[in-house]
Amino acid sequence: MKPRILVTTTSFQDTPGDHHAKLAATGWELVTARGPLSEADTLALVGEVDGYICGDDAVTRAVLEKARPRLKVLSKYGIGVDKIDVKSCTEFGIPLLYTPGVNHTTVAEHAFLLLLALEKNLLFHTDSTRSGGWKRQTGHELLEKTIGIVGMGRIGKEVALRALAFGMKPVGYDVYWDEAFAAQHGIPRASSLDDLFAQADYISLHTNLTAETRDLVRGETIAKMKPEVIILNCARGEIVNTADMAAALKSGRVRGYGTDVLDEEPPPASHPLTKLPNCIVTPHVGSRTHESVQRQALAAVTNLINAMHGDKPLAQVNPEVPVRKVV
Repeated sequence: MKPRILVTTTSFQDTPGDHHAKLAATGWELVTARGPLSEADTLALVGEVDGYICGDDAVTRAVLEKARPRLKVLSKYGIGVDKIDVKSCTEFGIPLLYTPGVNHTTVAEHAFLLLLALEKNLLFHTDSTRSGGWKRQTGHELLEKTIGIVGMGRIGKEVALRALAFGMKPVGYDVYWDEAFAAQHGIPRASSLDDLFAQADYISLHTNLTAETRDLVRGETIAKMKPEVIILNCARGEIVNTADMAAALKSGRVRGYGTDVLDEEPPPASHPLTKLPNCIVTPHVGSRTHESVQRQALAAVTNLINAMHGDKPLAQVNPEVPVRKVV
């Protein structure tokens, strides 16, 4: 019987590239769905698959319990595993693979797209001219502004480099600090998040979603930021408390919020952030360029194939789980 592989990420399916040919060349049976999937939708698909390339589907303990023992490999298309029960993957002996280092350039560019759109009033101006008008609003320069970067991993570093190119003053905060990179580019390290919040004109979030970072930006921490701060989020929606952010935007305490992620994706029509004039929301496309999708998809396929053949994958979240040959 041929191995059966479930693929649910839409950008993987919709973007041309070598990943399609490489996966097809295995001769394995492919089952596709349009993610991200809810727990119920994922449960309906996982019982009879040997490998799974997932995006931001809800891969809960219940899903993994149904998927085993047939599911041998879970290959995450991307780097964020907050929607996956990593502990249960490890307990059940399922290797969880991921694709670090494939989209940092693209996400950093997207952060600046959001920032420039807010500071130059892009949507207001394009809406005006498209409706036959010529209304204008005065914007702001990025030059010499301080941007606080929360999370100085691959993406945070790329944001810092672009900030320097704009003549900005990047300040970083991370528990794990790359001294060599910071020294090479003259990037100071904030002594604490409160220190970063107090000095930044802009705050860009590039940290993982954990118990510690959930609701990192909330009423209490917003009060420690500069008045009229602009906040950017290309990480996870749950890092920002939605109700507190909406209140701060309405009051003007936060001048603008540019986000590629929300706490509910896709959002309901009543979501408090999607219709505010000083909030720009994009539909989780920060890493979706042809170049990054192809890199990410090829890495996810390579991970899957290597693991199914018992070979070492490119990157594994739970390396303590041995990779066993399936085919």
